Amino acid sequence: MVQGVLAAPQHSDAELLAAHVAGDPSAFEQLFRRHHRRLYRLARATSRTPEDAADALQEAMLSAHRGAANFRNDAAVTSWLYRIVVNACLDRMRRNKAHSPIELEEDVYTLEDPSTNVDTSIVIQKALLRLPAEQRAAVIAVDMQGYSVADAAELLGVPEGTVKSRCARARARLAVALHYLDKAGSVEPETIDY
Repeated sequence: MVQGVLAAPQHSDAELLAAHVAGDPSAFEQLFRRHHRRLYRLARATSRTPEDAADALQEAMLSAHRGAANFRNDAAVTSWLYRIVVNACLDRMRRNKAHSPIELEEDVYTLEDPSTNVDTSIVIQKALLRLPAEQRAAVIAVDMQGYSVADAAELLGVPEGTVKSRCARARARLAVALHYLDKAGSVEPETIDY
């Protein structure tokens, strides 16, 4: 009888983070690999360009790596990472605010979506990018990532009422933007009264 190679036991996120803090050189890498795809999607949805998303994700992971000892275990590790990524994206956007706005190009914000709804995904992505960063972060956390208002408030470091109002404002702006996009096929930002 041939014995197969036994797979290493799957450690929880909290166990990997604790092992990293204790000095395990591969624990944080395992944690990062486990959540990289989801964290990048979050950074991409919150950032204006793929380059900004990649840079913000790198900054966030460096921050998480260095600050792992400060993790209080009062939330899930994924929630902690999510908050760090969102904050890194928002910080990067604030730093870049002094620069001139980026013109939206038709092919820059395409989503890799194998379904037949690629056009709809592109339209929604463009509409999301027109939202203020704080509103975009709130609506992505609640409506796209599925976090409760309470969890999103904790992730974003703001009161629940702020999350609710940001989501309401974002949804209203998205409705207007998507209505115009649906009718005209495209819309210039100055035609939408924010």
